[in-house]
Amino acid sequence: MDNNMSFADSFVWGVATASYQIEGAAHEDGRGPSVWDMFCNKPDAVFEGHNGDIACDHYHRYPEDVALMKQLGVGAYRFSIAWPRVMPEGTGAVNKKGVEFYDKLVDSLLAAGIDPYATLYHWDTPQALYHRGGWLNPDSPKWFADYARVVVDALSDRVQHWMTQNEQQCFIGLGMQDGKHAPGDRLRWAEVLQAMHNALLAHGMATRVIRSHAKLKPLIGMAPACNVFMPTTDKPADIEAARKATFAVTSESTWHLAWCLDPVFLGKYPDDGVKLFEGQMPEIGAEDMKTISEPLDFFGMNVYHGKYVKAGDDGSAVELPWKIGRTMTALKWPVTPECLYWAPKFYHERYGKPIVITENGLANTDSVQLDGKVHDPQRVDFLHRHLLQLLRAHQDGVPVQGYFQWSLMDNFEWAEGYKERFGIIHVDYETQQRTPKDSFHWYQQVIRSNGKSLLGSK
Repeated sequence: MDNNMSFADSFVWGVATASYQIEGAAHEDGRGPSVWDMFCNKPDAVFEGHNGDIACDHYHRYPEDVALMKQLGVGAYRFSIAWPRVMPEGTGAVNKKGVEFYDKLVDSLLAAGIDPYATLYHWDTPQALYHRGGWLNPDSPKWFADYARVVVDALSDRVQHWMTQNEQQCFIGLGMQDGKHAPGDRLRWAEVLQAMHNALLAHGMATRVIRSHAKLKPLIGMAPACNVFMPTTDKPADIEAARKATFAVTSESTWHLAWCLDPVFLGKYPDDGVKLFEGQMPEIGAEDMKTISEPLDFFGMNVYHGKYVKAGDDGSAVELPWKIGRTMTALKWPVTPECLYWAPKFYHERYGKPIVITENGLANTDSVQLDGKVHDPQRVDFLHRHLLQLLRAHQDGVPVQGYFQWSLMDNFEWAEGYKERFGIIHVDYETQQRTPKDSFHWYQQVIRSNGKSLLGSK
């Protein structure tokens, strides 16, 4: 790799969070309950009964958090908007105080020189809509579009970058097929497919709303969780086997990414999945695919790890077993830095859009140590290795526009509660004390150098 190379001057360095994971104030100022409030009250659903009632208290402490972002030097902040804070029943009445919170947050970001990247939906469906069928209700796309209109009307004079939904694979797959996330359902596969189709319609309808009603010219994307298979060598056969495996639909799982991405970017469900799911396919209206495939401006991808494969005798992918003693995160996810090379490469090749890494980071066991600091060398090494691979992708011609580290601060990690720490800022949940970690200061240097520090440049 050329030691004089860095990212493009226009490259965006950011951090990311999600509303339920950090905001708290779950019962304040007119906010309605979400499916996650409901799920956290379910016995044994979340680690030690943790919940998002207080979380990081970002609702009250956002000025401090924005000041820390300014100190970090990020150019952008990806945050999500809590649907039940804006519309407590999911439809109908708008909660003025909820809208005011995001108004103030956006103003604070802009005053600090930070570009707001707003995600309309990061899993917190209003509980009232779940009781009306949630994503299985055929009206759910319209509910989401109406909610999008409220947010766009309120914020689009200052917000230009939008993401519609975060990780359909999780809120449909983990939430409605596996039951491990809110709302905790375990539905038949045909119902899962219908819920996914409705969510994709909601994405398309919201995209139209943003495009037609935004006051600033919008740049729109979405943020799926992007699985990737990686070749073990640079042989063309291994690369092609990994590429095909990345987009193949082979089982009843939402983690086959082509199922929810081909409709958005190619206007149709993948043929292998249609054949496999014969007799279970969702009801598809005449104009549905046109709606779902509304053009997007960028491809957001949440990437944490990948799987290694080689080409078998027939050219198909053969997944390799993990090496004994492999490096893992605190969540027992494998550490595979090359995922940030192969995922942008493969997904750009297939879908033709500029790439923004909307999430990437490490769950670690961080603590404030005797010197009053938080030393997290594992995270520094993780981010360093992954960003080198992203730089490699950039050098190889993949149009990578930005990188959002997950996460700004430790927070509520869904079913894992507060036992996993993803932040570059440590949060003491009893006192709400924020302590920037070593990784915070390391990332600060990466941002200042536009990535040159990754290669040892001064």
